Amino acid sequence: MTRKQERTGVALDEVSKAIIEQLQQDGRRSYASIGKVVGLSEAAVRQRVQRLVESGVMQVVAVTDPLQLGFARQAMIGVTVSGPLEGVADALAELDEVDYVVITAGRYDLLVEVVCETDEHLLDLISSRIRSLEGVVSTETFMYLKLRKQTYSWGVR
Repeated sequence: MTRKQERTGVALDEVSKAIIEQLQQDGRRSYASIGKVVGLSEAAVRQRVQRLVESGVMQVVAVTDPLQLGFARQAMIGVTVSGPLEGVADALAELDEVDYVVITAGRYDLLVEVVCETDEHLLDLISSRIRSLEGVVSTETFMYLKLRKQTYSWGVR
């Protein structure tokens, strides 16, 4: 079993990788047009996509610009934790404003991306809800000033 199979439980052959790449370029691309590129029928592509989604290998989602949706403040928060990290990471992941949580090695134990409507909303989130979590020792907030690049088309290896 390869390392990728161990992590996902799904073997990614070259056809599955090609399907993923097609959807990374355009998540609305039809199964029929993907099938023409990868050499499968529309039904076979549909089945593969369903297996990839169900196994957690991939998601097909709409990527939005938070500013266009009325969320004026985005930030990355570095969190230092005392004790086990997983419980704090899970508690942070439950917050509606949080869209990304990763356990890291380095200066911070966790990195948490948040999207808020206002500076006051961000302040309340950090002060009342994140810093009050058991195990959180400190936070450092990195306010996003301008998004220069956001892509999900890095392909598969």
